Amino acid sequence: MKKEKLIKKYDKQVKMYENNLANQKLAGLRNKIIKNAYGKVLEVGVGAGANFPYYDRNNVEITGVDFSSEMIKSAKRAASIFQVKAEFIQEDIDELILEHNSFDCIVSTLSLCSYPEPIVTLSKFNSWCRKDGIILLMEHGLSSNPLLSFTQKMIDPLYAKISGCHCNRNIDKIIEKSNLQVDHIERYWSDIIYLIRARPSK
Repeated sequence: MKKEKLIKKYDKQVKMYENNLANQKLAGLRNKIIKNAYGKVLEVGVGAGANFPYYDRNNVEITGVDFSSEMIKSAKRAASIFQVKAEFIQEDIDELILEHNSFDCIVSTLSLCSYPEPIVTLSKFNSWCRKDGIILLMEHGLSSNPLLSFTQKMIDPLYAKISGCHCNRNIDKIIEKSNLQVDHIERYWSDIIYLIRARPSK
């Protein structure tokens, strides 16, 4: 899908993302991973700011990145509501240029699915994160259940066309091929959802 079309698709999905703030199942998982964030935080694919309720607002300074102007507007409102210190960059992750070793923590939740080259994206995380920093991921991918994974593979072309993201990605293999050092990993919902704490490889 062309980038301009994808951006417009996400612009139109803002209300749906805002409604997901009330999703209690996802809320518990978000809290579990986001509570580990600290210091100077880069949140990639910030969306509507769904993670903002779970940050320790006294211990973080967030830079939120998203290529959708409507998502950025929504995230700004969420930052105000939840009183987190945040600034925002409207930019595509593929074109984003940041200083090496400039963040204590990098956060990505349910966003690797939309990047054309997720391993390249994780390499950027590795570069931007300080040597003693942490990378926090909550992502979705192929289930370990054969029936579910078969279904995910079959519906992925249509799913990607409708939602703008892929449901058939093998998170284990993506992480394995990246240059991240995994400290902890948890899997939920028939191994569709992953919570990952990792460190950069410097």
